[in-house]
Amino acid sequence: MGDTVARLTELVAAKGMRLFAVIDQAAEARKVGLQLRDTIMVIFGSPVAGTPVMVAAPLAALDLPLKVLVWADGQETKVSYDAPAAIARRRGLSPELAANLAGINALTDALVTP
Repeated sequence: MGDTVARLTELVAAKGMRLFAVIDQAAEARKVGLQLRDTIMVIFGSPVAGTPVMVAAPLAALDLPLKVLVWADGQETKVSYDAPAAIARRRGLSPELAANLAGINALTDALVTP
């Protein structure tokens, strides 16, 4: 799983996006005596792309910066995220602004392609 997170953060940098945070949610759970499967949230984005979206739809700040969840399902590593089209529908974004979010698809495609 660590390899997947490392590759994701490398791809974020290569695409010229900003890495805001990597949160190991399982480690945080362990700190308070709880168990959680390996679960890491990677938060990233581009202020150039995201700011116009939030100007037009302030509640889009609930969805931005973009997030990818890397998590363990048994012996398998899964990658999950909210699809840009779903965010665009939820926030009523124009097609032009929705395009600002589409980069996550190419990034996750590159992540899961061997």
